[in-house]
Amino acid sequence: MIRSAKLSRFAAAFAGLALCGASATFAQDLKLPSTLTFTAYDTGSSGFNIAVAVGKMFKDKYNTDVRVLPAGNDVARLAPLKANRAQVSAMGVGIYFAQEAVFEFATKEWGPQPLRVLLAANACNALGLVVANDIGVKEMKDLKGKRIAFVVGSPALNQNALAMIAFGGLTQNDVKVVEFASNAAMFKGMINNEADAAFSSTINGQTREVESSPRGIWWARTPHGDKAGWERIKKVGPFFLPHMASCGSGGLSASNQAEMPTYPYPIFMSYASAPADVVYGVTQAMIAGYDDYKAGAPGADGLALKNQKLQWAVPFHEGAVKALKEAKVWSDADEAHNNGLLKRQGVLAAAWDAFLKSNPPGEAEPFRTAWMAARKNALTKAGMDAVYEQ
Repeated sequence: MIRSAKLSRFAAAFAGLALCGASATFAQDLKLPSTLTFTAYDTGSSGFNIAVAVGKMFKDKYNTDVRVLPAGNDVARLAPLKANRAQVSAMGVGIYFAQEAVFEFATKEWGPQPLRVLLAANACNALGLVVANDIGVKEMKDLKGKRIAFVVGSPALNQNALAMIAFGGLTQNDVKVVEFASNAAMFKGMINNEADAAFSSTINGQTREVESSPRGIWWARTPHGDKAGWERIKKVGPFFLPHMASCGSGGLSASNQAEMPTYPYPIFMSYASAPADVVYGVTQAMIAGYDDYKAGAPGADGLALKNQKLQWAVPFHEGAVKALKEAKVWSDADEAHNNGLLKRQGVLAAAWDAFLKSNPPGEAEPFRTAWMAARKNALTKAGMDAVYEQ
């Protein structure tokens, strides 16, 4: 159901990489390209640092050079993959928004993206709202009237910040949104007293910079026992899970844990059109080389096989599934769940093709509104939850 032209472009790009490395056979008969390009969050972010650690393993163990391109938002991270200039991205939950064609991806230039997971990190860190410690906030509800940082073109940060304040019964109308051009600019804004809170990983190196500034930091808690608060979170971010954060900035440790939310991050992913043998090689290399990079960056140990969430919100690539099956961690239940996610992507792709043929509005906002209505209708008819309706 995915447009064949797009498939052929991605297949050709990945096939070219496969050919350039086809002459070299590495450990466990892995055939890897001589070079790979990853995208990730900005330099200094935990996702970037983990991608660099994984890239070093590829170079040291398999003689494959990995170039990591930092990008300030989700659109910028996916664009090189869409344009065949990169093969893998260390994404956040923007992978889900792109799959669903919502927020910044509800445009004629994007639409539902056929994305696939390779491996994802689930570690001791959490993903939540870091708050400047000089504003006197003790609970999420205390953020009413405070300045919440947004990053232009990054629904994974912006929507998640709204999910966090929803725990405290707040909406965007209850806070002051301050927009920044990138993830790095957002944290500089906090240091410069231009914003009071931002969504982040507890192991993001940039939060350390805010922590060491005169403002200091505090991680907003989402107590697991507050069922109503968690219901409000899941209405905005259904991919969040309760978690005990035991590492990161703000004094978090095994002896000083905090009840916070999380989801897999970073999520190493590609397009569905990436050849299965290449994706298999990359995934298998990450599995086999785990010991070589697990201590290379905070949170990299979350890529361990035992930490994989195999029934999450975005399907795994068939090449990754092959590697996971060989590692004996892929079950029949995982297969059934994955097939259900593939079906959802098929419904979205068919809905998008039909929508584009219906002569939709040309202007951005009317286009988005019409698409969201068509999207909801298609998913509802298929017996699936639309989640986002506007």
